[in-house]
Amino acid sequence: MKIGLIGNGAIASYVRRALENRPHRVDAILVRQARVTENSNLFVGSVQDFPSDLDLVIDCAGHAALAAHAPAVLARGVDLVTVSLGALADESLYHALEIAAAEGRAKLHLASGAIGALDCLQAANVGHLDSVTYVGRKPPAGWRGSPAEETIDLAALTSGAQTHFDGTARQTALAYPKNANVAAAVALAGIGFDKTTVRLIADADVGANIHEVEATGDFGAFTFQISGQSLPNNPRSSALAAMSVVSKLDSLIARITL
Repeated sequence: MKIGLIGNGAIASYVRRALENRPHRVDAILVRQARVTENSNLFVGSVQDFPSDLDLVIDCAGHAALAAHAPAVLARGVDLVTVSLGALADESLYHALEIAAAEGRAKLHLASGAIGALDCLQAANVGHLDSVTYVGRKPPAGWRGSPAEETIDLAALTSGAQTHFDGTARQTALAYPKNANVAAAVALAGIGFDKTTVRLIADADVGANIHEVEATGDFGAFTFQISGQSLPNNPRSSALAAMSVVSKLDSLIARITL
């Protein structure tokens, strides 16, 4: 496959390295215009500069980049994979992406990101789901630069845990755009942004990002927990999120797949 990448950060770099061992080729990387001169043969400054024969575009650049570039990619008939699921809490963007995908007869594929058990949640949603709750627990430093700083003195939290957000997945995605992709993934797999309950916690007694999903319904009940590690070159980027992009690509080309 000929692939275009949106973004050149930690997750995109991981994906590029992983693709070197697969039968794919990265033909172009979309970065800010000011960085195009780094390698004019590879870096491009707009979606219009992408080669016309790409088979797939992968977005690793965040909510703003998905909103800015995904509609044009889909409208030109190219499938797109993204980990920026939190952006879909914006209903107007969600509908714009649907329209663009229909126009181009393309698909937007959602990578699972830093969470698992979404296949179980999707299956359970075929019946009736009574409740779905996502709990995100990180060390205080993991919440720096987020609205948590408005309610908690993160530097002073040296032991114990404090909840700094309790609401819906949609509220989370809009208030915490840099921390919302997991909550959004859970919402999209289950009962939606407005019915999924989210609790965000700063916990000085943990050393990793811990994601928990609880669900009850006709199927019974389940609790899932994962303790996630970050990418070595960026403590804010989940290793599993990067891996999920490559896994999604593998599933798209596999002859037999789950």
